[in-house]
Amino acid sequence: MEKEICKISVASNWLGDEYIFYEDHTIKRVYDNHSLNSNRVEWLEPNQISKQNKDKIVRSCPEECKEKIMQILDYP
Repeated sequence: MEKEICKISVASNWLGDEYIFYEDHTIKRVYDNHSLNSNRVEWLEPNQISKQNKDKIVRSCPEECKEKIMQILDYP
């Protein structure tokens, strides 16, 4: 597995929604559909992430990772 850059949570309520970025530019999303269906995993390409979620990710990104994450997301 590639080295992790950072984890960024964009959850807006009690359901989890976390994006994990890796050095090889892969993106893993771990999220909850509802309380009985949690920790679902999907691997995403940047074009599969909505503009709204990209905005949330960049806003929540630690400053030391922001430039790298913006590159991976092709943002803006």
